[in-house]
Amino acid sequence: MSDLFWPGIERADGLFDDAALLAAMVAVEQAWLDALVDAGTAPTRVDLSGLLGPDDLPALARAAEAGGNPAQPVALALRERSGSAWVHRGLTSQDVVDTALALCLRDVADTIASEVAGQVSRLAELAGEHRSTLMAGRTLAQHAVPITFGSKVTGWLTGVLDAADRLGALALPAQLGGAAGTLSAVTELAGSAADATALVDATAARLDLVAVVPWHTSRGKVTAAGDALLSCTDAWGRIATDVVTLSRPELGEVSELAPGGSSTMPHKRNPVLSVLIRRAALAAPPLAATLHTAAALAGDERPDGPWHAEWAALRDLARRTVVAGSQATDLLAGLRVDGDRMRATARGAWSDLTAERVAIAAFSGTDVGTDNYLGTSDALIDAVLARAATYLQSAS
Repeated sequence: MSDLFWPGIERADGLFDDAALLAAMVAVEQAWLDALVDAGTAPTRVDLSGLLGPDDLPALARAAEAGGNPAQPVALALRERSGSAWVHRGLTSQDVVDTALALCLRDVADTIASEVAGQVSRLAELAGEHRSTLMAGRTLAQHAVPITFGSKVTGWLTGVLDAADRLGALALPAQLGGAAGTLSAVTELAGSAADATALVDATAARLDLVAVVPWHTSRGKVTAAGDALLSCTDAWGRIATDVVTLSRPELGEVSELAPGGSSTMPHKRNPVLSVLIRRAALAAPPLAATLHTAAALAGDERPDGPWHAEWAALRDLARRTVVAGSQATDLLAGLRVDGDRMRATARGAWSDLTAERVAIAAFSGTDVGTDNYLGTSDALIDAVLARAATYLQSAS
């Protein structure tokens, strides 16, 4: 799936695109129909696989406008092509769309989690390797106190681990509530409220999703997913911002493995991966904000517009996060660190970097020592590396 407006989007091919959503909607219809058959409610098992595919997407997309959502034309087409009137029976459009979105999100989350695990391993390696690599710490773009590159990397690592925790805490649920979240039609079909609930549980199990009470207008599940994705782009954006700064020619402390060139200036070595990661980090918060705004305005038993606004925002946020995650992995894998340049810059600015220490010595009446004024850097690095090791062990 090409997109000239978002270079690199091909890294997300097959995830949360039109074809993936269609396949997910068919999977929901199949799981529901199978549950009806297994419960003895529907008479005949029907295989829906292969009845709709990518070639049907243009017609389905056009037909979706009439009903305001893509589940309607999908359900109608599946009924017609399968010859089974039991397709979609007892479901509503929101059941199919929301549950399909959960399936798409699960694939995205699994892909990102794999990238994050590799990033944690690489960052832990960098932090250990550069535990003692002296560099200038900078605050508000000015020299502050001495740090090591290892301690800077542990800051990056902490952000990625925090994002991994939020990603791992996602519990993606099925949404199966019928027309207004009461399962009224299903109860009539199945014969009792208990049987209706059992159908929901069976369908969720077939899809390997969590079975919960209907959440038609309680959109916390959606905002939680958006926030987990946003925490990832935040963490990667922070790393990319440091790389962009430290790779400036006047600093030259790090560089990308394969910097980009210029169409006119042959000397340019642009940190392109970092630039594209920062792009994602800048664009992600408004998409997550759309999800929160939609959640706040989700009235009645099916929202009149806020629900519809979620789909594209969630798709773009998910796909762009996948892209940024892949680019962050490449950035870290090829990151070049010039430790000599870092040390030279720090030593050249030593009087500024240790001005705080001199002031403290004057205040306390103590002598200025001769070490590197690194405080508890080693202990902090050890603590974050221990957290990373625990994470990697649980992720393996």
